This record gives sequence, C-alpha cells and structure tokens, in this order.
Amino acid sequence: MALDGMERAIKERYWSSNTGRIHRANNKHKVNLIRYADDFIVTADSKEVAEDVKKVIAGFLATRGLMLSEEKTRITHIDDGFDFLGWNFRKYRGKLLIKPSKTTCKNIADKVRQLIRKHKAISQDDLIRILNPVVRGWCNYHSCMVSKEAFYDLDGVLFRALWKWARRRHPTKSRWWTKGRYWVWNGTRDWIFSSGKTTLIIAGYTKIERHRLIKLDKTPFLKEDEEYFIGRKADRKKRKKAAVSREAG
Repeated sequence: MALDGMERAIKERYWSSNTGRIHRANNKHKVNLIRYADDFIVTADSKEVAEDVKKVIAGFLATRGLMLSEEKTRITHIDDGFDFLGWNFRKYRGKLLIKPSKTTCKNIADKVRQLIRKHKAISQDDLIRILNPVVRGWCNYHSCMVSKEAFYDLDGVLFRALWKWARRRHPTKSRWWTKGRYWVWNGTRDWIFSSGKTTLIIAGYTKIERHRLIKLDKTPFLKEDEEYFIGRKADRKKRKKAAVSREAG
C-alpha cells in the first residue's frame, strides 16, 4: 500500500502535456511502470531517462521513509535482459522472449533433488504424490511463457535424481532390473516413472498456453458482460480438463 501512488508520480512527470493534461499520447519517452506488490520495473527509451526515473522513484519513496535497494535495483538494456517475477525478459535479434529465469530453474531443480534425497525410504507411490504437486505447480506457473526447454531440463533433473534414488535402494540389482521395477513403457514413451497406481508428471508434456489479457472494458457486475465471463470460465475448465488428460496419458 505504501507504493500506491508511484505510478501517478511517474505519469505526472512523463505523461503530462504543456497544459498539465496526463495522457498516454504525451509519453514520448515510453516510460511505463509495471508493479506486482513490492516488485516493479519501469521501461524507458534511453538510459538517461531511466536514471531520471530512478530519481523520481527515490524521491517518492523518501517521503514515505523508504529507499531503493541498491543491490536489487539496476538499469539494463532489453537486449541484455532482466529477471522479474521468476521470468527472464530479453530481446533476441529484436524479438522479445520471456523464459523462466536461471534462478527459478535452479531453485526448482534444487527443491526436487532435496525432496528425493529426503525421502530415501518411502514407497514409489508416496514419492510420486510428493513430487507431482511441486512439478505441476511450477509448470502451470510458467506454462504461459517460452518454457519448453526449461520443462525438458526439469525432466532431466528428475530422471537423474530418481535413478540415483532407485539404485541406492537396490545396490545389488542390475540396471535393467531397476529400470523394470520403477519405470514403465506406455506404448509411445519409455522410461516413465510409475508404479502402476501413480505416475510422475512429465514436465515436457505441459502445453504452452499464452496468457490472454482480460478485456478492460468488461466487468462481472454488468448484465451485458455476463456472457463474456461465462465464456472465460468455460474456457478455463476446458483447458484444465485437457491438462488432466495429458497427465493421465
């Protein structure tokens, strides 16, 4: 709540005309604020403008007894990219690609490895029940971005960690015996970690669904907009059902 008003302060400086009218058309330096709770980024058309925006924000925060963290605050070019909310935003040859950041990929890899190491003695079914919500939640969060490569990398991390888990449980058994004990073939894909009762989610099967912004001129409180929101709800249910079918397959 302390940051509410920051956008207004920026617009008053960069969106105002000579008459004082605040409008997007006056924003010649392309200064925009995107904020989620206390995390935010600001766009600008040059480094000089970005540095000036930083001063405006610092002044806004100072009146509230706050200050920018120098460790977390930096000015960077879009071609070099930046991380925000677990994603990396960067332009490659002029094309903007939003991918899971290296930090968030490392965090999920460390988390599943830790879970597998922690549960050395539990059954395969129980281990799958522990891992599935973690994998599903992470994949769902990143499913609207350019994430296929990150999903395949996560599958690789899971396989290597689970192979060590299985081999440690049966050190005297052969590799083929271990494979047959914990991994199955479903007719289209081999090496599926499954007990027959439960199956580990394959991250690479997660479908990329681009996020569709809600129409800002629609509201659930108006009768004439009711059909629009019913359609959005039905579409979400349809996509959720399709995701469950992919997991089961």
